[in-house]
Amino acid sequence: MSEHSSLEEFKYRLHFLKQNFLYHTTRNGRESLSALRSLKDTSRGRRCFILGNGPSLRQTDLSRLRGEFTFGLNRIYLLFPELGFSTTYLVTVNSLVIDQCAAELATVPSMKFFPWTARHHFSPEAGVIYIRTNCPKPRFFIDADEPLWPGATVTFVAMQLAYHIGFDEVILLGVDHSFTTQGKPHSTVISQGDDPNHFAPNYFGKRFKWQLPDLESSEIDYRMAKQAFEDNGRRIVDATIGGKLTIFPKVDYDSIF
Repeated sequence: MSEHSSLEEFKYRLHFLKQNFLYHTTRNGRESLSALRSLKDTSRGRRCFILGNGPSLRQTDLSRLRGEFTFGLNRIYLLFPELGFSTTYLVTVNSLVIDQCAAELATVPSMKFFPWTARHHFSPEAGVIYIRTNCPKPRFFIDADEPLWPGATVTFVAMQLAYHIGFDEVILLGVDHSFTTQGKPHSTVISQGDDPNHFAPNYFGKRFKWQLPDLESSEIDYRMAKQAFEDNGRRIVDATIGGKLTIFPKVDYDSIF
């Protein structure tokens, strides 16, 4: 290891320790930690749905999810007025989404899980449970009160939260795993018009900054999630209509009900 890389590793480790110290000693960190620990395994024996934001949601009768436990991701709240209900949980970890949508995210009535690093965006009244997403090593965490590995997709973070809360079965919807817009994974782009990659044209609409997906890395994350669930006698299944993801067993959406 070079002297430069050793110094960078030391700086990162120091920053990691500082952030974890602050999380344990500041009010919003302590309250979030307490909330996460109180949620642990409270939904054993139950199922939940994780809603990706792909165009296939428009082909899915989401009215059937009223009364179900649901995880919404990023800007899923754009769909709430049409649905007539909100998802049980909302998970957002991408800094670009939070920077541009913090005011909207703060008013969402779902139980909200946002990264600790975004705490300056939200008042205590927003009711955010802050999670740490600064773990440096790829891993699926079964306890969300630890620093998590965020992976390449917010869906992976939602899976870790679903495991932590105790759900025995996770059903994926709208995880199309396919994007029209192409480019280098993780690179930041500015949308030039309507969004063809999500359920609404204004999801990442004109002038919105967003990061291109990394589908290969997402698949690595999903395999870790699949293994973790199956090791504990639980399962993740995929009911996305027309989805391209092949990691999880496919189930017919209509057969679920």
